[in-house]
Amino acid sequence: MAVKKEDPKRSRARLIGNVLLLIGAGLLIINIFLPNLFAPPVARVPYSLFVHEIEEGHVARVYIGQDQITYQLKGVTPDILGDVISTTPIFDLNLPERLEKSGVEFAAAPVQKSGWFGTLLSWVIPPLIFVGIFQLFSRNGGGGGAPGGLQIGKSKAKVYVEGEATKTMFTDVAGVDEAKLELQEIVQFLKTPEKYTKIGARIPKGVLLVGPPGTGKTLLAKAVAGEAGVPFFSISGSEFVELFVGVGSSRVRDLFEQAKKQSPCIIFIDELDAIGKARSSGGMYGGNDEREQTLNQLLTEMDGFGVDGTTVIVLAATNRPETLDQALLRPGRFDRQVLVDRPDKSGRLEILKIHAAKVTLDKSVDLETIATRTSGFAGADLANLVNEAALLAARAGRETVLLEDFAEAVERVVAGLEKKSRVLNENEKRIVAYHEVGHALVGALNSSSGKVEKISIVPRGMAALGYTLQLPTEDRFLLSKEEIEAQIATLLGGRSAEEIIFGSITTGASNDLQRATDLADKMVTSYGMSKVLGPLAYQKQQNQFLGGMEMARNVSPATSEAIDKEIKSIVENAHAKALAILNANRDLLESISEKLLETEVIEGDFLTGLLSQVKPAEVNV
Repeated sequence: MAVKKEDPKRSRARLIGNVLLLIGAGLLIINIFLPNLFAPPVARVPYSLFVHEIEEGHVARVYIGQDQITYQLKGVTPDILGDVISTTPIFDLNLPERLEKSGVEFAAAPVQKSGWFGTLLSWVIPPLIFVGIFQLFSRNGGGGGAPGGLQIGKSKAKVYVEGEATKTMFTDVAGVDEAKLELQEIVQFLKTPEKYTKIGARIPKGVLLVGPPGTGKTLLAKAVAGEAGVPFFSISGSEFVELFVGVGSSRVRDLFEQAKKQSPCIIFIDELDAIGKARSSGGMYGGNDEREQTLNQLLTEMDGFGVDGTTVIVLAATNRPETLDQALLRPGRFDRQVLVDRPDKSGRLEILKIHAAKVTLDKSVDLETIATRTSGFAGADLANLVNEAALLAARAGRETVLLEDFAEAVERVVAGLEKKSRVLNENEKRIVAYHEVGHALVGALNSSSGKVEKISIVPRGMAALGYTLQLPTEDRFLLSKEEIEAQIATLLGGRSAEEIIFGSITTGASNDLQRATDLADKMVTSYGMSKVLGPLAYQKQQNQFLGGMEMARNVSPATSEAIDKEIKSIVENAHAKALAILNANRDLLESISEKLLETEVIEGDFLTGLLSQVKPAEVNV
C-alpha cells in the first residue's frame, strides 16, 4: 500500500496537542493531590466515640462540615498540626443541643479556598484537556482528510498501486482456466477501453466471482489488477457495516469517490453477501436497517459511477450467491458471473506444480499421481497439502520431500492425525480389524468409490479407531443408481463383517450408517431413483458451495411414510449385498484380518494382490 508522508504542519500541531494534553493532566494531578500532600494527618473515629467524648466533657471545639465533622480535645493547642480528629456525620438534630449543653465551642467548617493557583487551574485545565482529546482523536487521521475521530465514515479499503501487492499474474493462478479466460477480457477493457467504446460497446461494471471457499477467487481478483497494471482497492463486505447508522453507506460513497480519482482501477469486495443479502419486505419500519442502507448506496453507486467517463470495475466474491439481492445481479450492475469451481485432475496438477516449485522435491515424486489422489481438493487444500508434506520431510530430517510425505499428508487431510496415545485392548483391536477389512472387501468390487489404497487399525482423528482409504482413480461427475447402491454396500461392509464373525454389532458403525442413510435419502428425495415415488424431487438444495445443505419441502404424511419405506428398503438391500459378498469371501476376510492384526497397516501392491482375490456374490432381493 502506498504510504503518504504526513504534512509537517499537521505533525507539529499534533505534537503541540500531545504536549498540552500532558500539561493539562499534570496540572490536574497537582490540583487534586498537592493540597492533600501537606494537609495535617487526621485521625478518623466512629461517630459513637465522638458522642461519647462530648458526653464525657473531653471535646473543646467542633467544626461541622457537610461531609465530615472535625474536633479537638481539651488541653490541646489548636495550632498544633496532627491533633485534629474527624468522624462521618450522621443525621442528628440533637447534636447542637448536646454540644451547647456540654459547653463545647462549635461552628460550621470554613469553605476550602483554593486561592489564585486553584482558580488559575480551573480556567486552564478544561481547555487543555479538550485540545488534547481532540488531538488524540485525530491521531489516526490521514493527510488532507478529516480527523481520525471524524473518519468513521471513511472507507477502510486497502489501496494497492502498480508494483506493490499487484504483482500477482495469471501465471500464478492455475486450475481455473475458464474463469481466467473470462477475466482476461476485463483486463483488455482496462488496458484499451477505447477499443471497445469506439464501436459502441459498454464496459462491464461488475464481475461476480462465485464458488466454494479456497478455490482462488481473491487470487484471481489480484491477478486481474496485476495484469492490467491499475490501482486495486480491496475491502471485505463486513467492513462496511458498523454499529452506527449511516456509516456503511458513507463508506461506500467514500470508496467510490476515491476510485474515481484513480480511474481506471478495480474495486474488489470480498464476501459480498455480508452486505448484499436479499432485502426483506416485511420487517418493522420497512426493514430500513443499516445493512439495507449500505446495499442501497452500493446499488446507487454502481448505477452512476460510469456516467462521468471514469472506468471503475467492481469485482466481488461470494460463496453464497443464492442469498444475494436480485437488484445486484441484474445486468448493468454485476454484468457477469464467473464460476470459480474446484479444479479437475489437470487443474490440480497445474496447481501442484506452482506450489511444489517452492519446495525441494525428490526425483521419485510424481505430481500426476498426487493429482489423481486428491479429487475434490480446492486450490487452498492443495497448497496446504504441499506445505504439510514439506513439514513432514523437515521433521524427519530429510532435505527433499518424498512421495511418502505426500501420502501421509493426504491421509492427514482425509482422516486426521494419528492418535498413537489411544491404545485399544485386544478384543477392540480385533473388532476394528475385521470391520475395516469388511469395508475393503466390499469396496474392492465397487470401482466408482475408487481404489482401496490402505487399511489401517491405527486410530486417527477424533473418532476413527481405524480406516480404509479409498482414493479415486479418475474424476467422476455422474453416478448411476447401481454405483450409489454399491457405495452404500461398501459403507455397510464393516457392520456386516462384525455380524458374520462376532455375531453381534458395536457402535463403531455409527458414522457409516449415517452416511449410508444420507445417500439413500438423496436417491429417493433428490435424484428421483425410486420406482415407487417416481422422478420427483422432494428436497431443494441451498448453499451449493458450502456443503450443499438440503431443505425438506412440505409433503403429505402418506408421502413422508413412503419416503421412509424406500430409504429403509435401499439400505436393507445394500446390507444384504454386503453380507453376501463377505460370506462368499469369508476365508479371505479372516486371513487379511489376521495379517492386519500383526502389521496394523496393509497397503500398496501387497494389498492390491490380496483384494484381487475377492469374488462377487449374487444377491436375490
